[in-house]
Amino acid sequence: MTRTAIVTGAARGIGAATAKRLAADGHAVAVVDLDEAACADTVAAITAAGGRGIAVGADVSDANAVRDAVARVAAELGAPTILVNNAGILRDNLLFKMTDDDWDAVMNVHLRGAFLMSREVQKHQVDAGWGRVVNLSSTSALGNRGQANYSAAKAGMQGFTKTLAIELGRYGVTANAIAPGFIVTDMTRQTAERIGVGFDDFVAHAAKEIPVQRAGQPEDIAAAASFFCSDEAGFVSGQVLYVAGGPRA
Repeated sequence: MTRTAIVTGAARGIGAATAKRLAADGHAVAVVDLDEAACADTVAAITAAGGRGIAVGADVSDANAVRDAVARVAAELGAPTILVNNAGILRDNLLFKMTDDDWDAVMNVHLRGAFLMSREVQKHQVDAGWGRVVNLSSTSALGNRGQANYSAAKAGMQGFTKTLAIELGRYGVTANAIAPGFIVTDMTRQTAERIGVGFDDFVAHAAKEIPVQRAGQPEDIAAAASFFCSDEAGFVSGQVLYVAGGPRA
């Protein structure tokens, strides 16, 4: 059955891979990111493969922007019943160097963004009597040096997910979280630059520490999201799936 999905932070990386996978699964997909023009490549890949997709520019931490974005998606693609809250940013620093803005920016995009998007989309899910919410957490939720803000936000996504599962389950809506480990994306490239390590060396070192002996790819996360968004996953809710190549980050 064709449904309408929204994937935030979908201009690149995990979000882009997830948007393309959901389109391949037969859904119409709204590719949402801060810069609408940056979504063009993802949308082009979807349409080239025979799918339906639109680019939507929106700041997920802005309530009015979220309201307008979801309304536009409903008008152009149909009422959205699948939501993947993937939008995220890094503002890494050690605690004593972390600024108020570093903290607030990360909380606003990750937690406030997921809250605003979920609150807006749940109306359509409840009306339909069916829905899927997938929130992106991280192995950093377990703690990670230099990421007090990011770790707190990603741990918060897990609690948020479990509460959505409890509140929305009676309406046929499931909510689950994916906690990626080391994934090769622009964000991990930023981390390598921050600590002054060449990206290839950074990836190779990370792979040695992972039981399956390789770094993760965005498509690994997209596959997990595809399952959570499926009809077959209707009895799976409130769960956190660590997609990290092993039991530890």
